[in-house]
Parts: sequence; structure tokens; C-alpha cells
Amino acid sequence: MSNISYYTQEGLNNLREELNHLKDVERPNASQAIAEARDKGDLSENAEYDAAKEAQGLLEMKIAKLEETLSNARLIDESQLDTSKVLVLSTVKLKNQTNGMEMSYTLVAESEADLASGKISVSSPIGKGLLGKSVGDVAEIQVPNGTLKFDILEITRD
Repeated sequence: MSNISYYTQEGLNNLREELNHLKDVERPNASQAIAEARDKGDLSENAEYDAAKEAQGLLEMKIAKLEETLSNARLIDESQLDTSKVLVLSTVKLKNQTNGMEMSYTLVAESEADLASGKISVSSPIGKGLLGKSVGDVAEIQVPNGTLKFDILEITRD
């Protein structure tokens, strides 16, 4: 079953770079490690050979997963996004009703999330709670230790 994911151009480029690195650098390194281990003698008792083969198998699984992700990836046309409500790629300015603290988050695909740079996943509890909200709305979001209430102050696109 295909699992379509939406990405920014930057996120799509990062996925492609990672895949190219795995294929062009890591795959030859894994083959080289297997060749070196094979040259050391009897394969039936060669733990280094077994480890190199296992590492190669894991690498190939990672490559296959990344290829599948890329085949199901769709580029988001940012110019076509509605700015009246919170969607993927919205930058939302919020005010926490409990402590009055203001913060801004940009909603992105799960693989692009990076809290340190203010990017949260649309599939996170906060991301899900913000989707579809408009300026002036109150977002009540269930989190593991209670409910958070945020005033939606501003919605922009970068």
C-alpha cells in the first residue's frame, strides 16, 4: 500500500542526497568490507564476513525504504496554498493561554521536522491540533500530560 507524503523542495532534495550517498558511498564501502573479509579465509568461521554481509543487508533495506519513500513523495506547490488557515508549510504564531508565552512553528512533513529550528510534524499532536485553524481560533490540543490551549495569532507562508 502506498503512503503518499508531501515535501518541500528542500526536504525532497535532502532525501535524494541521502539516497545518492547510500548508493554511491556506503554501498561500495559495504562491498569492499565483504571482499576484505572474504580474503581472510574460511567463510564458515569468519565472523567478520558474517558481520559485513549483515551490514550490507541492512544498508540495502535502508536504500529500498528510501526509494519507496521517494516514489511516494509529492512536492508541495507553496504558491497554491491557502493562507487563511493552517496547512502544511504554514508558519503559525501562537500564544499559550496558560503562561502567555508566544511561539512560532512551521508545520512540515514528518521527515523534515526539527524542533530546534521551529519545524514540527503535521502528524505530531500539536501539528494535528493546529491543522485547519484560522487566525483568532483557539486550538485545544491533547498532549500526554493534559490539554494545551493556544490562540492562533498569525498564519504565514515562508
